[in-house]
Amino acid sequence: MSIYEAVLKNAEPFFAWDVLSWLFVAMILAIVIVLIDLALSKGDQEPASDAIVEKSKFSKIAYFLIFLKFSKSEKYSHRPKLVQWSIELFPVLLLVLVFRGFIFEPFRVPSNSMMPTLLTGDFILVNKFDYGFRLPISNSKLVEFSKPNRGDVIVFRYPNYEKNPGYSGVDFIKRIVAGPGDVISYKNDQLTINDNSMDIKIIGPYIGVDSGKPMNNYKLVQEFIDSMPHEILLNPKGHSKELPEITIPEGHYFVMGDNRAHSSDSRFWGFVPEDYIIGRAIGIWMHWDWNFNTMQFSRIGGFD
Repeated sequence: MSIYEAVLKNAEPFFAWDVLSWLFVAMILAIVIVLIDLALSKGDQEPASDAIVEKSKFSKIAYFLIFLKFSKSEKYSHRPKLVQWSIELFPVLLLVLVFRGFIFEPFRVPSNSMMPTLLTGDFILVNKFDYGFRLPISNSKLVEFSKPNRGDVIVFRYPNYEKNPGYSGVDFIKRIVAGPGDVISYKNDQLTINDNSMDIKIIGPYIGVDSGKPMNNYKLVQEFIDSMPHEILLNPKGHSKELPEITIPEGHYFVMGDNRAHSSDSRFWGFVPEDYIIGRAIGIWMHWDWNFNTMQFSRIGGFD
């Protein structure tokens, strides 16, 4: 049994305290506050509403940004502030939870492992319904539309087979290079899938920017998976970690970073369970490299 097969049952649970988890807790807390107030105030008479105080344009805009409306409901103005805020915030929390949980979720690329496709500081959108609908928090599948494909760039919860506390609940972004049943190997920076060597085309030396400058003069190469091209980086001074021939088990995927010499991926820690896939990365909506305090609008758009 290989090291990859040995770790399959050791994956850390998918659940982690992330943004969606805290949103859900905030919604439950708002419901509890309102229910307690209703129980304690049963029989209270609602006082006649006072005249509505006209707010400045700035106040209206600020209120809209928080509650998605320009003025608060006078119906609950006689209730404690905590109750008012719970009632006003609940629709906003629900909207954000539905949007992030079922439709799109933002993600910031934290490292150089996906260069040249993605740079440190790229803010991307993750399509969460392309493969089907999953329940927020648990990521349990409700409806399946399609399976992840070779070549897809995905965001997934790191399985953390080694139970490293520093990686608990962390999301990774990599490219799928093989799926269930595929037989793959990686030697001398040549990817082979089901006895077929993937075509590569050398483009030239890579010129890095911002946090990618340490990769200056790396080999910029175009790799073809299922005839679909994408760019990868190879170290001109030596080959990256190799992989002996291995078969991908059912329900799992093999992922690699496009920056092959600087990527912690399936070659090191094993397979990605399908149930840990959060969604498919579809485009860049902003780039801001915090290390260099630079912003690049030219990076906005889709990618291969």
